[in-house]
Amino acid sequence: MQNITSIAGLKNAIELLEVEQTVKGQLLKEQFHLAYESLKPINLFRNALKEFFGSPLLGENIPGTAMGAAGGFLIKKIFVGRSGNIFRKLIGSVLQFGITNILAKNSDILMSFFQSIFQQFGRSKK
Repeated sequence: MQNITSIAGLKNAIELLEVEQTVKGQLLKEQFHLAYESLKPINLFRNALKEFFGSPLLGENIPGTAMGAAGGFLIKKIFVGRSGNIFRKLIGSVLQFGITNILAKNSDILMSFFQSIFQQFGRSKK
């Protein structure tokens, strides 16, 4: 900033600083309003849903997760059956959790396995 040597230059510099302060104050108010709106619970929920469904990996994870959940559920049903034993149910829940995680993490291997089985069934009919 250069030195101000006259009263007119001083008044001009003060006016410029006041305009700058007004503009920055307005920008600060707008930023505060945007931050306030984004922190409302409904907006947080809406943004989380947008982020979840906008994820490029979601399409790849749904089949694997579904296969894992179904496999875990079937293992638990097979192991526990109609048993009323609390320990058997507990072990069944642990098995379900473990199998679900294993199948979900290795879904690509399972998909290729099932595709090869379906291809074998398709070839045997011809």
